[in-house]
Amino acid sequence: MMDAGRHPRIELLVNSEVEDVTGFVGNYRALVRRKARYVDTDACNSCAECAEVCPVAMPDEYQQGFSSRKAIYLPFPQAVPASYFLAAENCLGFKPIACGKCLEVCEKKCIDFDARDEVLDLEVGTIVVATGMEAYDPRPNDEYGYTRFPNVITSMEFERLICAGGPTEGNFLRPSDRQLPSRIGFIQCVGSRSASRGVPYCSNICCMNTIKQCLLLADHYPESRSTVFYLDIRAFGKGFEDLYRRTREEGVNYVRGLPGRIEEDPETHDLTVHVENTLSGTLERYELDMLVLATGLVPRKHNGNGHRSIDEILSLSHTSDGFVMEAHPKLQPVDAPSRGVYFAGCIESPKDVKDSVTQAGAAAARAGNVLSAGQVRIEAITAQLLPDLCAQCKICAQVCPFNAIVEASKKDDLLPDFIEAACAGCGTCAAECPFDAIHMRHFADEQILAQIEAILTDDPMQKIVAFACNWCSYAGGDTAGISRLQYPTSVRLIRTMCSGRVDQRFIWHAFRSGAPLVLVSGCHFSDCHYIDAVTWTQRRVEKVWTRMEKLGIRPERLQLEWISAAEGQKFARVMRELDRLLRQVTPDEVAETRQILQREEAKEQKKKAALAMTAAQTEAGEGARVEGNA
Repeated sequence: MMDAGRHPRIELLVNSEVEDVTGFVGNYRALVRRKARYVDTDACNSCAECAEVCPVAMPDEYQQGFSSRKAIYLPFPQAVPASYFLAAENCLGFKPIACGKCLEVCEKKCIDFDARDEVLDLEVGTIVVATGMEAYDPRPNDEYGYTRFPNVITSMEFERLICAGGPTEGNFLRPSDRQLPSRIGFIQCVGSRSASRGVPYCSNICCMNTIKQCLLLADHYPESRSTVFYLDIRAFGKGFEDLYRRTREEGVNYVRGLPGRIEEDPETHDLTVHVENTLSGTLERYELDMLVLATGLVPRKHNGNGHRSIDEILSLSHTSDGFVMEAHPKLQPVDAPSRGVYFAGCIESPKDVKDSVTQAGAAAARAGNVLSAGQVRIEAITAQLLPDLCAQCKICAQVCPFNAIVEASKKDDLLPDFIEAACAGCGTCAAECPFDAIHMRHFADEQILAQIEAILTDDPMQKIVAFACNWCSYAGGDTAGISRLQYPTSVRLIRTMCSGRVDQRFIWHAFRSGAPLVLVSGCHFSDCHYIDAVTWTQRRVEKVWTRMEKLGIRPERLQLEWISAAEGQKFARVMRELDRLLRQVTPDEVAETRQILQREEAKEQKKKAALAMTAAQTEAGEGARVEGNA
């Protein structure tokens, strides 16, 4: 951080918050609120005289609450800029009668109670999101006595207690009596790998963090004894297994099993841990001086002050575990679905320092490639507006997951602006447009309708029309084929970039053409490569189901499935189930469906003709009145 602060081409905006981001790759505009520090960072020399006279004492967040700080303080020793910060919510100086001592003793007059937030309008080409993660809070699910027993601490609190710059100056003391503990226990997977008691995933770093802490205790306090309660030790990584073996050689006791009950002696504050050792199959009891909870990692909660979150501002999608989802887990591991936005660190998944640095380097390289290119190359599958058909309803702008469709930049122009560089070609706008005013290059309506007709030209009763998204469902079919999985040949796939491209007209056209069964298949909600386009797919299919019921058509003949690229087994199973359902559809049912839809189509054409005639008569009447007035 200090190197970044001294770098001539890096500008650090500390205590700042991104409020809005507009534009597209290479041409982003970011509104950043730089909050008032109430201290002139250029003039302050960190003399600490202001902190000495400040009467307010607050728990120090950096020291995990083991020591106190003043209302004006240095956040941590390596803070950049190296100047004091005044916390307005703690200070009494904003009430002139109550205080103002720091202002009186400051010789350089660095403190300004009248300072205000500043909003910066920045032009940037790319964005790297590295907002990190948070440690799991064990207080709500207090199964290990964290809120009841003073000598039960978290791994983060352990780090501060044993650190030379910590509240005890490196002397490892237990909180209850400030005595050196000799028997220390560690409980693994606190808040991890359990959906009922935290999060279901592994937090990656907990095992090795505990191993490091055990080695620190063994090096600094050879007489101490450490006991680790675990489910299994996950020491994957270069040299990690050697560290694990080294702790065993140092005498660390590993007990496979998580404690079921913890008791405290009210006089000595010593702890008794009851645990079932699953290796020996026995119930064991351990007397300990201190217990450390190896808490897991959870996604950071952004902007809790009522402002829009960074996820909403940048249209970031998430996986089921709450971390952001990359554009492709293997081919684009640091790219966001929106072009020009990249990820680094634990915002994408739990990872250690080494992996975070590696990903940061990859994100910087990806951003550098874009900035040095001068132009952005995109695939020719973008949307194109047909001005003659557009009615300015703005539905396309509402459904676009990439904000590639915005209000017109020119006052006299009523048509929306299409930002081609931001468009990813999902086709959701074209499917939702009620006036067919959007053309999708290479996935045009005419092309898809022609594919439907070609499929159903010969022997339609033996075929299923299936719309499959390129990234997941279509790829799931590839996985099934590569794996040599057997499934019926009755399914005919029509590839679209996203299931959001599947217009209601495509489904109705398939039924009118004699399709006995139609399948719409796309990504899982948490895997959508186009952020939230899949939600519009579900809404659209539900509308078709509702209308099918009203028309007397069995809704079961339209199926909706979510299949990922890795689910080759599910793809084959779904195809077999659809083939069985196909055998239940009779030719008479298909013929009746075609007659119903043909009648409905005739009614629609008659209604459109009547509306066109009315409009023509109205226009003719207006022309006659104008001529009469003349």
